[in-house]
Amino acid sequence: MAITTSGTTIIMAETAVLVRLLTWLSPAFPIGGFAYSQGLETAIAEHRIATIGDVKAWLEGQLHAGAIRNDAAFVGIAARAVAKGDADSLQMVNDLALALQSSAERDKETREQAQSFLEAANAWPVEVSDWLAVAFENPMALPVAIGAMAGLHGIEAPSVIAGFVNAYVGQQISVAIRLVPLGQTEGVTLQAQLEPNIAELADWAAGAQIDDIGSFGLGTDIASLRHEDLPVRIFRS
Repeated sequence: MAITTSGTTIIMAETAVLVRLLTWLSPAFPIGGFAYSQGLETAIAEHRIATIGDVKAWLEGQLHAGAIRNDAAFVGIAARAVAKGDADSLQMVNDLALALQSSAERDKETREQAQSFLEAANAWPVEVSDWLAVAFENPMALPVAIGAMAGLHGIEAPSVIAGFVNAYVGQQISVAIRLVPLGQTEGVTLQAQLEPNIAELADWAAGAQIDDIGSFGLGTDIASLRHEDLPVRIFRS
């Protein structure tokens, strides 16, 4: 009986953690993620993306060598840093994450969403060490904020990375559904097709280090820069 009770407790704890992670990364979580396109709106407006195949190629490129590759690594590094109580590593990865934002819009996006995420996450009270409380009070990049909060709540890095990347892809597909436009069925099909890419990136990022950071997403970076002067736009980046 004791073994069964103990086992049940462990399962309930794991389930609660999973539910918490799903809530944090859901569209309903109040961080304003629905308001950003990360340059995708520009590419659609310029008729460079017009089909589901174009959207798939755009996302595959980002997952392979774009900014989301770096963000996935930032999530993992931040989660491990907080779990180990490594203030220097958290500061280093956050500084790098902010420095690598490719445009003023992307910089504002990651800072504002990070702040909103941390404020919303206060709904789950948890003891915060002095050094981490100071870090949370300063500007932070969104993937670092999510990784740090996951580490604080004892959520393992592979799980939060996979959830973060999957949510990012879902948000990009949501933009495409509205602007290309794609049908809902096409959007779900595309999400399913990209599942292996998401899993592969999450597996890599779970063990990534600072020296592994790097991307080559010139198309998406330029699209993000050009978005600042887009005459008519729905999204903020």
